[in-house]
Amino acid sequence: MKKQKLKSILAVGMAFTLLTTSCNTFKKLTKEQKGAVVGATGGAAAGAAIGSKSKNPAVYAIVGSAIGGVAGAVVGKYMDKQAKEIEEDLGTAAEVERIEEGIKVTMGSGILFGFDSYQLSTAAKENLRKLSATLDKYENTEIMVAGHTDNVGTDSYNEALSEKRAQAVASYLTQKGVKRNRFIVMGFGEDNPEFDNDTDIGQMKNRRVELAIVADNSLKKEAKKEADDMAMSK
Repeated sequence: MKKQKLKSILAVGMAFTLLTTSCNTFKKLTKEQKGAVVGATGGAAAGAAIGSKSKNPAVYAIVGSAIGGVAGAVVGKYMDKQAKEIEEDLGTAAEVERIEEGIKVTMGSGILFGFDSYQLSTAAKENLRKLSATLDKYENTEIMVAGHTDNVGTDSYNEALSEKRAQAVASYLTQKGVKRNRFIVMGFGEDNPEFDNDTDIGQMKNRRVELAIVADNSLKKEAKKEADDMAMSK
C-alpha cells in the first residue's frame, strides 16, 4: 500500500495548514522532502542525526531547519529548556526527543483518541492543556503536527483519519492559547511506519501524532546576532 503518495502529500502539504501565511521553514521543507533529501543545511551532522528514521517527516523538518554553528548552539539551548519542560508536562504520555536544533514529540493515538476516532479523550485534553502552556511560553517556534496510522484500511481512509487527528491536536492547542500561525498540520496516513505493521504492537505504535518543534525566523535572527556578538567579543 506504500506508493508514491508521500510525494503527492508533500507537494500539496500546505493544503493541510491551519494558516497558510506563516511557517516559512515548513513551506521550504515540503519541497526538500519530496526529493527524499534533507537539503544542504544539514550536511554530515544531519545524516548522523536522522539515522534509521530518514523517512520520518518530523525528523526532516527539524534537521532541515537547522542553521548550525554557534547560532545553532544558541537555538539548541533554547530547545533544551523547552524539551525539559515538555517532558515534565507530558510524563509517560509522550516520547520527547531532542534532535539537532529542534524537538520531536510523539504521542500514541491510543492515548489521544478512542478507536477509529479523532475526538480527543479527557486525558488527552489535560495533557495538551499542559503542553499548550509550555508552547506558549516558548513562543519563538514553529510547530508541525503530523498524523500517522497503521496499514489497516484503505490508503484514502487512513490519510483522512491521520489528518483529522493531527488537526484535532493542533486545534485544541490553539484553543488553549497557542497562536494558529505557528502551526502546519499534515496527515501522512500509513506511509511512514516506524514499526512492523505485521504485528499488533507495531500497528499500535504506528498510530501516532508527532510534533516537530523548530526555531522561527525571529529566534534564528536572535541566535545569529548572539553568535556574532560572541565572535566580536573575542
